[in-house]
Amino acid sequence: MPTTSSSDVIVVGAGVIGAACAYYASRSGLSVTVIDRGPVAGGTTGAGEGNLLVSDKQPGPELDLALLSARLWQELAAVLPARIEYEPKGGLVVASYATGMDALRAFAATQEKAGVTAREIPPDRLNDLEPHLAPGLAGGYHYPQDAQVQPALAAAHLLRASGARVRTGEEVTAILTGARGEVRGVRTPAGETHAPHVVNAAGTWGGELAALAGARLPVLPRRGFVLVTEPLPRVVRHKVYAADYVADVASGSAALQTSAVVEGTPAGPVLIGASRERVGFDRTLSVEALGRLARQATALFPVLATVRAMRTYAGFRPYLPDHLPAIGPDPRVPGLLHACGHEGAGIGLAPATGLIVARLLTGGEPPLDAGPFRPGRFTAAA
Repeated sequence: MPTTSSSDVIVVGAGVIGAACAYYASRSGLSVTVIDRGPVAGGTTGAGEGNLLVSDKQPGPELDLALLSARLWQELAAVLPARIEYEPKGGLVVASYATGMDALRAFAATQEKAGVTAREIPPDRLNDLEPHLAPGLAGGYHYPQDAQVQPALAAAHLLRASGARVRTGEEVTAILTGARGEVRGVRTPAGETHAPHVVNAAGTWGGELAALAGARLPVLPRRGFVLVTEPLPRVVRHKVYAADYVADVASGSAALQTSAVVEGTPAGPVLIGASRERVGFDRTLSVEALGRLARQATALFPVLATVRAMRTYAGFRPYLPDHLPAIGPDPRVPGLLHACGHEGAGIGLAPATGLIVARLLTGGEPPLDAGPFRPGRFTAAA
């Protein structure tokens, strides 16, 4: 027999974005129900590397969001269990040639003006930071604000700390609205849950959830693969990537792009990403993408050439055309808020997103200018 329950807010999506929204909303005094058709972190979050990056973001709204999130992750790490594997290990961006180093230097200079800490590393000092790096590189930049978490554990412990009611294995089949079009809850096969606010934290499927309410949010999936090696001693100390990764992140191309990001983990395996391509929700293993990642990773760290890759996994980044997430109220559906479209940066940007949503839900002042993230920018364009 279907049942009916109620909360102050319903968060749809139990990934790290939904978990952060639930955490900060609950801390603001709201009762929260989190609903997901799969398990906790069963979507993009569970397929992520756990990157908390400022190094790959140019000055602007996303970098502001990342800097705020970096501070919030430090606070969260102090209250959440050590099992989330928060590591403030820093990032190292390297250049192969002098021209690439010039570009890195100019990029870092603009970031420093925006509050990023970046330290130039000359070629002869790279091995002080990463002893196993390939010889002959032109130099790099060290970013001490870059960090990492274990994303699925971070989402799970954020949800636990929130005290929210978490219902997994329930698909939202309808968003309930009143006579004036305002949100009044959701329907799942288990029944109706009533709330004056619904937060769309459905990640790559955020566009589909928005459509249930008659809203438009042009979220598209962008597939990526990660290679996982056998457990190793700590041969990679930082999050290391080549300078062309920044350009790939900012690109809107649908074609396959790969630029190796290499990092060690407390458990031993080395994670190797990142590839990007828009192929819908096709999970077919791409030998080409994995081959490129392996070649690029061993070019950075020759020691990995004889290491076995134990497994690989695919995930879908929630991509929006202007590379900024949608955070805030829907202009056409009162009570519907969006918190999705963070592409590959969602784990890093989750705390700031959750805090913004909580402030908007309670009528408070957002911690930064949320205007650039307003979901209505796509409605206006349409």
